[in-house]
Amino acid sequence: MPQTETPGTEVALRPRPRWWTELPLILLVYGCYSAGRLLARGDVSGAVDHGLAILRIEKALHLNAEHPLNRLFTREPWLGVPADFWYASLHYLVTPAILVWLFRARAPHYRAARTWLLASTFIGLIGFTLLPTCPPRLLDAGYGFVDTMAQYSSYGWWGGEASAPRGMGGMTNQYAAMPSLHVGWALWCGVLLWRHGGTRLAKVLGVVYPLVTAIVVMGTANHYLLDAVAGVAVMGVGYLLAPPLMRAADRLRTRLSRPAAPVASRTGSPIVSAGCQTSAGERIPRQRDSRRGPAPGPDAPAADAGEGAPTAAR
Repeated sequence: MPQTETPGTEVALRPRPRWWTELPLILLVYGCYSAGRLLARGDVSGAVDHGLAILRIEKALHLNAEHPLNRLFTREPWLGVPADFWYASLHYLVTPAILVWLFRARAPHYRAARTWLLASTFIGLIGFTLLPTCPPRLLDAGYGFVDTMAQYSSYGWWGGEASAPRGMGGMTNQYAAMPSLHVGWALWCGVLLWRHGGTRLAKVLGVVYPLVTAIVVMGTANHYLLDAVAGVAVMGVGYLLAPPLMRAADRLRTRLSRPAAPVASRTGSPIVSAGCQTSAGERIPRQRDSRRGPAPGPDAPAADAGEGAPTAAR
């Protein structure tokens, strides 16, 4: 038997997001992220110590994916150059493209995905602030890493300092390696392509894009393996925080949009019946009196005077 909703209990549909509110919000959050990332440079010696500590942890765990990948990308330009282009550009292109695609073609899923991305990005900013980390490419050459972006800088628009355009390397924080939001954002894109792409190609891209990004960030010596793991963990925490954040935003929006209670006028009484109440079978007050006609006179029989009339004494 089909179930029916009790009237008055339906959940109000959320309004469709509007681009003129979403675009400034995303630009504002990204601007805050970029400014905070730039300001949270930290002490260089401390960042180097953190990078070396990560290497020691990986060595204790018998993890060493960065060195062989970096040697491969350094030795083979046909791998190293595309990898540098991948690292320097795709996260600026693919992530906004997925947002726009969700907004236009998968609107019911857009708000949750956007909240997930923004929450994870802010968590990453906290990581950059509390744990500035020197990437492998900036360690002493004795540790065996080569900066492929500096090696192949003549092929692209970036300079030898960072993935920023030439001459703008000083405007980015090169010690923001932990966590790797390149990997985190790529994972976000991959999950959404897998869940909402709707085609086999989209699912394949949803798997390939984050995996290749993880290989690229290590092969170009921009991140450690544990940076990539931390990027995945940050996205996991952001995914868990997204629903309560949306509920809090809904409560705040409801509270701000709630109309003010009407104020009773002091000049007139709000009681339209002037204190009269209706009885059973009446539609308006005093209806019973109008139906009975004029009050009985003194010569009327006792029976006609009503049930409550006193009986004459004998």
